[in-house]
Amino acid sequence: MDVASESSKKAPSPGEILRAMGITPSKSLGQHFLHDRKIVRRIVTESGVTKGDVVLEIGPGLGIMTRELASRVSRMVAVERDTRLAGALGDAALENVEIVEANALEVDIPQLMETDEYHVVANLPYSVGVAIIQRLQESVPPPRTLTLMLQREVAERIVAAPPDMNLLAVAVQFYGTPKLLFRIGTGAFVPPPTVQSSVIRIVTHRNPLLDQTDQTIFFRVVRAGFSQPRKQIINNLIHGLGYSRDEIHHVLTVAGIDPTVRPERLTVADWIQVFRAAVAQTSA
Repeated sequence: MDVASESSKKAPSPGEILRAMGITPSKSLGQHFLHDRKIVRRIVTESGVTKGDVVLEIGPGLGIMTRELASRVSRMVAVERDTRLAGALGDAALENVEIVEANALEVDIPQLMETDEYHVVANLPYSVGVAIIQRLQESVPPPRTLTLMLQREVAERIVAAPPDMNLLAVAVQFYGTPKLLFRIGTGAFVPPPTVQSSVIRIVTHRNPLLDQTDQTIFFRVVRAGFSQPRKQIINNLIHGLGYSRDEIHHVLTVAGIDPTVRPERLTVADWIQVFRAAVAQTSA
């Protein structure tokens, strides 16, 4: 049986699909399978992928979005950690889809994709969503776009802007521009999660904001700045970087940042100026 087929007049229910696969959702893997086909089509449409694109899907689950994507792109790779699901999806034998049984946090994604131009469309597990985004954005080359379903709270943190910035927002926005697309209720999943979800789309910057060698120091500065988000940035940087008050005051003055401001009010561009002033201070 082709468990993900939509060729019949009445599509199989999520329960029927799972029974056909002989699968019970795994709590340890945080499995909540998206089954609402209208939402699946909306996600794929919002992703902007077209017939000539190469796409990576992480956690294909029941294969519903896999089939929708496969009908719209030239080639895709679906990475599935669950042996049961990977086997069932492999049996479906979609012509332009490669099913890879692997952990997305461990597999060499650029090597799998075999191209510098690829896109990611995925319903990410809540427990590892942020870690997967970080790995994708730091990969060389990174995906051109990422259209992702995440826990609503995480999605809203990612798209935050001053005066509500946070460390996660800076980390994601350093690599690309995120946009909140829409929210999804719990009824679109089986089993239903206890929290709501949101879909975001991140467009990767064509040119890195800093050289690879500078990024480690940049994020050290940002992490120090957010060490206590409700405190003034000068105090956080003093404790986090080990500079004197006068030195940090000078760094912030050079960067054009009010020393008494809280870190949640700084943009990514502001943090880059702080980083550059800190490096100059070290070299002085």
